[in-house]
Amino acid sequence: MNKMILVEAKLFLREPGALIFAIMLPLGLLLGLGMIPDFQEASPEMGGQRVIDNHLPAMMTILAVVTMALTVLPGTLAAYREAGVLRRMSTTPVSPFRLLVAQLVNNLVIAVIATALLIGLSNLVHGTPLPGSPLAFAGVFLLGTASMFGLGLLIAALAPTAKAAPGVGSILMFPLLFMAGMWIPRELMPDLVRQIGDFLPMAPFAQALRDTWAGNAPQMLHLIVMAATLAVTGGLAARFFRWQ
Repeated sequence: MNKMILVEAKLFLREPGALIFAIMLPLGLLLGLGMIPDFQEASPEMGGQRVIDNHLPAMMTILAVVTMALTVLPGTLAAYREAGVLRRMSTTPVSPFRLLVAQLVNNLVIAVIATALLIGLSNLVHGTPLPGSPLAFAGVFLLGTASMFGLGLLIAALAPTAKAAPGVGSILMFPLLFMAGMWIPRELMPDLVRQIGDFLPMAPFAQALRDTWAGNAPQMLHLIVMAATLAVTGGLAARFFRWQ
């Protein structure tokens, strides 16, 4: 298994486009947008916090995770299936399930690296506080990332072609990012829109990251929605995933 993970990591590094979008884009946006004067001033609408305190870094963390989960992961798995790699592996002692695990591990590693860089550089450059509840933050990050990977695996299972998989992921990603507060903080959204977002896959992840970053406990509703998303998407992906 370790060898499979290493091989997949080497193949991943040969196509740096995913790394650029998953790491450099969120990091560049965080450092650049964090320079906006209004983002460095306390906002009454956000409970007296600055946008840079937890909203912006949390949203950039979400962007890094969902880029890997909804575009890179399903695109890679669908390409392997289309090329017959999974079918050929199923006839050998090496199960294609190992390839699936290797992909999940490598995508998780990239997401963790991106998050660590976002936290560290935001603190050094903008003075953003470190997560106030680090253990809760880590737990929320893992649960939310797993739920996004479950959605990505479902896309890979249902997408008809390798080209369609990342396209479907992008179509889902942008509305979900909006509901999570990527462009308009959730505090500024109408109550109905915010309440709808609480039951979608991404907004609970974003809000729970923000809550734990601020040192507060995540809301139970958000944890339940993330766990339910993981269970439903993971179960459906296992039911419909095709090796060939």
